[in-house]
Amino acid sequence: MSKESVITEHRIAVAHIAEMYLKMGMSIEEIAGKYDLQLASVHAAMTYYYDRREEIDRRTAESRAIVEELKRNSPPSPLQEKLRAIRGE
Repeated sequence: MSKESVITEHRIAVAHIAEMYLKMGMSIEEIAGKYDLQLASVHAAMTYYYDRREEIDRRTAESRAIVEELKRNSPPSPLQEKLRAIRGE
């Protein structure tokens, strides 16, 4: 694992692995198969996550909050405007 909390050779975030496993109910084997990872890499990612759970969860929440703030403060795209016009909003 690197300082950025990713599986280095694949650049998959540990937080993403943890979310698939804990929130989406995917098995370690399913995650490994989906991303062509060794089982040991997925287990290592989950160990890393559990050792740093509070920090990783905090950074994930902060990132999501920033994205939501950007969405709220950004003007609608041309596609969004067309969809709103079609819906009569």
